[in-house]
Amino acid sequence: MVQNTKITRHKTIPVKVGNYTIGGDAPVMVQSMTNTDTADIASSAKQVIELARAGSEIVRLTVNNEESAKAIPYIRDKVLAAGLDVPLVGCFHYNGHTLLSKFPECAEALAKYRINPGNVGFGAKHESHFANIVEIAAKNNKAVRIGVNWGSLDKALSAKLMDENAKVATPKDADEVLREALIQSAISSAEQARNIGLDKSQIIISCKVSRVQDLISVYRELAVRSDYALHLGLTEAGMGSKGIVASTAALSVLLQEGIGDTIRISLTPEPGASRDKEVIVAQEILQTMGLRSFTPMVTACPGCGRTTSDYFQRLADDIQTYLRTSMPLWKEKFAGVESMNVAVMGCIVNGPGESKHADIGISLPGNGEDPIAPVFIDGEKSVTLRGDNITSEFKNILENYVERRYGKCHNL
Repeated sequence: MVQNTKITRHKTIPVKVGNYTIGGDAPVMVQSMTNTDTADIASSAKQVIELARAGSEIVRLTVNNEESAKAIPYIRDKVLAAGLDVPLVGCFHYNGHTLLSKFPECAEALAKYRINPGNVGFGAKHESHFANIVEIAAKNNKAVRIGVNWGSLDKALSAKLMDENAKVATPKDADEVLREALIQSAISSAEQARNIGLDKSQIIISCKVSRVQDLISVYRELAVRSDYALHLGLTEAGMGSKGIVASTAALSVLLQEGIGDTIRISLTPEPGASRDKEVIVAQEILQTMGLRSFTPMVTACPGCGRTTSDYFQRLADDIQTYLRTSMPLWKEKFAGVESMNVAVMGCIVNGPGESKHADIGISLPGNGEDPIAPVFIDGEKSVTLRGDNITSEFKNILENYVERRYGKCHNL
């Protein structure tokens, strides 16, 4: 008997961030972060716009000095002028209390503040600095993410737990103690923020680590011990396939268990590469898991000895690019088109079957097969393509299918 695969979300308190809601019954949101010098208004606004157009629903910027704090309202205005109302998050370390106090326009322009309890202040200054930021957030009715990080954990708390652990008969290993320190830091800081004046519906927490199993363990425990909205992300995930695989492995397990309200994929970008890859990876994790739909996806075979021609590979890549670049226009005109599934297959073994399972699919000829490419629409063979114009003809069929199917849905 086939099991019901619908994912039941861990219930958390919804938090309003700009025009979006994080947590509760809201969909899992996609976040990203700029890597420009925030004080460079033109470059930072340009990157925020690029990330938002790629699909980032919340964008975080470093606010680390007076110039960057002064720039935030101007960046916001440029983003709004581009027709985008993406919430901006200020990432504060060490001096956030000073910057938010000195530049109220920055405090007002941001939709959310990120505080790291491990470096908001040290010793006697920790409490006052933390309270200052929280009070400003409460005054401006802003959300706060209390973001604890393995690499900048509160030293006093971790030392205290290590000392206590050393005194017990059967001590835990150091990593387990540090995971507990992360959890305690996040939850106790959230409770402290509430005591100062923030509502529970203004608080999001995160506990970032760079190892997959540690992240899974920490968030499973967070989900048991709190109902705060949770931001997921594997910190310092790395470059290329390593960063993508590690982030996917960690987040997919948690998302499958219903844990997580917003995600970021912290990829180290390739030199000169676009920052929007982390957005695309986040979207594809959510879409391939069936949690959300952002853009039509292409099902394509990996190729084998029956498909020594790379034609189907090039067509699959071309169609995926075509679908993604068409989405900004399509999503305004065609309701539901983001959930469309397209198959581009390379031979007769699985080609017709996969094409029938898709909304629309094409099965290209493999080695030794007749030089024809049947196209299937809604499970039925529609037309057979031949010759040198298969790519353009298939795109035309796709365009007509979208108009016919999703244009009707939009007008209902």
